[in-house]
Amino acid sequence: MSSSAKERSIIADPALAPDGHLKIDWVRAHMPVLNRIRDRFEKEQPFKGLKVAISLHLEAKTAYLAKVVQAGGAEVTITGSNPLSTQDDVCAALVEDGITVFAKYNPSPEEYKELLIHALETKPDLIIDDGGDLVTILHSERQDLLAGVRGGAEETTTGILRLKSLEKDGKLKFPMVAVNDAFCKYLFDNRYGTGQSVWDGINRTTNLVVAGKTVVVVGYGWCGKGVAMRAKGLGANVIVTEIDAIKAVEAYMDGFAVMPMIEAAKVGDFFVTVTGNRDVIRGEHYEVMKDGAILSNAGHFDVEVNKPELEALSKSKRTVRRNIEEYELKDGRKVYVLAEGRLVNLAAGDGHPAEIMDMTFALQAMSLKYVNDQYKAIGSKVVNVPYELDEEVARFKLESLGFGIDSLSEEQKAYLDSWAEH
Repeated sequence: MSSSAKERSIIADPALAPDGHLKIDWVRAHMPVLNRIRDRFEKEQPFKGLKVAISLHLEAKTAYLAKVVQAGGAEVTITGSNPLSTQDDVCAALVEDGITVFAKYNPSPEEYKELLIHALETKPDLIIDDGGDLVTILHSERQDLLAGVRGGAEETTTGILRLKSLEKDGKLKFPMVAVNDAFCKYLFDNRYGTGQSVWDGINRTTNLVVAGKTVVVVGYGWCGKGVAMRAKGLGANVIVTEIDAIKAVEAYMDGFAVMPMIEAAKVGDFFVTVTGNRDVIRGEHYEVMKDGAILSNAGHFDVEVNKPELEALSKSKRTVRRNIEEYELKDGRKVYVLAEGRLVNLAAGDGHPAEIMDMTFALQAMSLKYVNDQYKAIGSKVVNVPYELDEEVARFKLESLGFGIDSLSEEQKAYLDSWAEH
């Protein structure tokens, strides 16, 4: 065990480490792409002598990513990106493995921010962010820690929106790779990962049947597509609400009803928000909801379901089951909010399946190496994951599944490249 990591870390209970190791060992056995990258990193040592700070949902799959970066020679510090998704046993296991951890389950908002700042005070050379919290702190109250940061990678749509706003205002001080926008992220993680893990979280929390119910999916991006697809597979009647006409037509073509939120609010049994925006379910919607409506959020921050407006319309509030808050409205109707309106798949579940995060975290690891190699050439801007890295992750995934694909012959390449009459 690294005594320095143990001395520096702030975690809930070091005695929980054995359970955390079991969780990490389980996901490692189901992450062949990341294992392959770990083997490469151990040989090449791309992060030797560097400090890396990671802010992600701190559970077993994230822990294994941290160990892969550590295997590449880095001194790794990790913190959470959501107060309710941190798993204390995983934190304890990481400390035993020599990684500094500043995280615990369900800290106060003030403590949560302090833990993020502790991670940044290690003066990292590189960062991995989820939602933009590390970047925001670095560019606001802790600009004194900016100087040594070479760059980093961002996991989420929400984080990329914040980064692009910084870039547009000319305030971004180092390069960030938009991992969320890579093909191997949004096509698989956002669609299949979110689609499955959201319903894992809802089902384990409510223990209610989905078949025959009406599910309202708020937002039809890649995450919304996955949530709607899995709801349909569970036998639900699915309604999609959107602000984008193109996505609304796509939802209709995919077989879902499309209507404004004020109409969907009247008929929904389950609601899942996946927009990245605030107040997409709010006071006017609560006023027309059915008795027993269940609200959940799969966007990054807990602002999509407006809880203050729900509380203002309620005469009482109580916890009726773990991760379920009951709001009794003044007319006697009851509305339920899962996981305090935070990410239902992580705050009330274990997040995406290991095989899905295998691809996403492989992209994170490779993007971190890329930005470290190229940070001077990239400059202070948001860049996409290079296609060759994206394609390499997909190829590793295919090989791990035992599949092969065809290659173009030289004649076929020449044909596709020719402008002459075919």
